[in-house]
Amino acid sequence: MQGWTIVFDLDGTLIDTAPDLAEATNHVLATLGLDRINELEIRPFVGHGALAMIEGAVKAHGRKLSERELHDLFEVFIVYYSAHIADYSVPYPHVIATLEGLKARGAALAVCTNKMETQARAVLETMKLDHYFSALTGRDSLGAYKPDPRHLTGTIALAGGRPETSIMIGDSETDIKTAKAASIPVVAVSFGYSVDPVASFGPDAIIDDYRHLPRAIETFLGSAVSMSEPGSRST
Repeated sequence: MQGWTIVFDLDGTLIDTAPDLAEATNHVLATLGLDRINELEIRPFVGHGALAMIEGAVKAHGRKLSERELHDLFEVFIVYYSAHIADYSVPYPHVIATLEGLKARGAALAVCTNKMETQARAVLETMKLDHYFSALTGRDSLGAYKPDPRHLTGTIALAGGRPETSIMIGDSETDIKTAKAASIPVVAVSFGYSVDPVASFGPDAIIDDYRHLPRAIETFLGSAVSMSEPGSRST
């Protein structure tokens, strides 16, 4: 894997951040005098950002927000979330061992997320995962964000890589569209926040467990490296 760049989405791909995002959303509801809603009701909106989570949660109570109200509540959300950014969030199973294994094989790792960069960095630093990555970009980092392919190719460049020797790992239609637009292979995780099955978006491979990722990557590399983990299932 020497010379290859592996780029990961963050929320729903590397880390299950939904619990803290749900808490921040419920904090917003509390300021409006509205009852909490279940995290499972919020999860479908996670991949679409904080505004969608707020709007969806308020709509569940039969209310509609003006643009001004939504903007003001977004600020309330950000303040709370920034102070509680990783109270309950956790890396998905086997993420850490997989990152260590990829780096040991010479791959450069990066994060390309539509989260704001400061928040993404805070999540990784709080979980002591930041040292694995050569580059991290958020929606505000490069003047373009997913599904614009420049977000992905710009992240790869910051990591010292090239598109032709890079792979994207994500959990959503947005991640898959971004990679396809950049002509970069994409592996989808089946356990993220996508409402629809990720197979319906046509990723190059799907994994159900991070222990399967090295072999999925090996397929794209055409590597002769011998791996012992069970294989991924291709789409």
